Amino acid sequence: MDEFKDFKEHSVAEFFKKNRQMLGFSGKIRSLTMIVHEFVTNSLDACEEAGILPEISVEINELGKDHYQVTVKDNGPGIPKTHIGKALGQMLAGTKFHRYIQQRGQQGIGASACTMFSYITTGQPTKAVTCHNGKKLTARISMDFKKNKPVVEVIEEQDTEESGLTVISEYKDVRYERSNYGVFEYLRRTALTNPNAIISLLEPNSEKTLFPRSIEENPKRPFEIRPHPLGITTHDILEFAKHSTETRLSSFLQNAFSRVSAGKVSELRDLAPEVNFRKKPGDLTWAEAEKIVEAFGKVKWIAPATDSLVPIGQQQIEASFRNIFNPDVLVVTERSPKVYRGGIPFVIETAIAYGGGVSDANKKGELMRFANKVPLLFDAGGCAITETIRSIDWKRYNIRNFEDEPIAVLVNVVSVHVPYTSAGKQAIANEEDLMAEIKFAVMEASRGIQKFISGKRKANEIATKKKVVSRYIEQLSADLASLTGEKKEKLSKKLSSIVEDKYVTMKDDEPETTERIEEEKDESEGEA
Repeated sequence: MDEFKDFKEHSVAEFFKKNRQMLGFSGKIRSLTMIVHEFVTNSLDACEEAGILPEISVEINELGKDHYQVTVKDNGPGIPKTHIGKALGQMLAGTKFHRYIQQRGQQGIGASACTMFSYITTGQPTKAVTCHNGKKLTARISMDFKKNKPVVEVIEEQDTEESGLTVISEYKDVRYERSNYGVFEYLRRTALTNPNAIISLLEPNSEKTLFPRSIEENPKRPFEIRPHPLGITTHDILEFAKHSTETRLSSFLQNAFSRVSAGKVSELRDLAPEVNFRKKPGDLTWAEAEKIVEAFGKVKWIAPATDSLVPIGQQQIEASFRNIFNPDVLVVTERSPKVYRGGIPFVIETAIAYGGGVSDANKKGELMRFANKVPLLFDAGGCAITETIRSIDWKRYNIRNFEDEPIAVLVNVVSVHVPYTSAGKQAIANEEDLMAEIKFAVMEASRGIQKFISGKRKANEIATKKKVVSRYIEQLSADLASLTGEKKEKLSKKLSSIVEDKYVTMKDDEPETTERIEEEKDESEGEA
């Protein structure tokens, strides 16, 4: 009996076709949200990289039970004819997976996954209209799953002055609902962290919502960085060396990795004397690469460049929150850049809004998770952000029950490589360094909320006491007038003045919690 008669090779497209839940396509509402998520993030990245202020429209039409047509249109640079098929119909093809640069997408899977999902649920290809460099191309795109190759049928090609990309696709086994996990909520949160964009949504019931732009300029563009030596494995260095055009190993190390100078190469020579640093990089052996990686671990390196990271920014977050929530109080914090496993730089941004519009929107204990400005609506239970927020003792900040308070917490993880737990990119792995920074950032913002709540409660207490005491002024002034012979009106005015002075003084006193706030600040800074 031949045990290997059924042995076959399979493409990555076939794998994900069978395991679509790994891409986030599980559940009808979630699947529709993930489709919009993939196309909108691609549009935002494309517009910003081209220096264009994003204008994105999303239209969802109901065609039948759990059957919808999704149209996403942007004003970006479009996609050239030579790349449209691979961009929308081939797994692991794109501009993102191989680059050390902060982007919303990372893997080159998202858009082609949507094409796949459309095709396997409706049998219909995805229609794409791309306007790029004066040419307008309309095409139908599907996939050859066995080869992981796009199948492109060009419908029309003509001249145009427009730019941008429109994708129109059909899906079954999906559902539109206005819920905390639906398309509307996803776009609301996207608008919150991308104030430079105009985003519109036309829902199946023909209701149109516009999320306006509140910042009239794009954020500064992140730039690509080289990998840091501390994040390199033996296999990595051999792969880099194989494709290097350098003639010497020493120059290859300086040009392929960040923070490697001629002086550092000299240190590596001393630490790995058995390696010939004059040889061609392509001739490097596994044993020699192991010695270099071992030497990397002994050298004292400057941390990776962190100015390649572009957070949302305090002013932008404040503008967005005022525009969408208009809370009674808003505290925004941005921690200094840090480095996690393998020398990958990251920044944590936090915003906490309390009261006002948060109450009006009936939001209680709302946690909004983001990675590189992208909302993470699903898999909250397995995310480092959620776990960290749950670990905080909110009572220390006068928040008696987080789930019942009119509070909204935003946490944005910014990095050239976000450690997602799956290809669906909806939860962040429990990296200790990340979780520690998230905790410190939230604690820092919470102290500002604590001061506000303390002041508000004290003001309410003072107002209540003043009201109670003021009730007796009329009776007391009448009794004193009968005893002293003074005019009742004069006594009443004097007593009112005494009460007013007393409670104004109380209002100006420092909150009782100030000392504890400062102690806790010192504590968190010490832990950091």
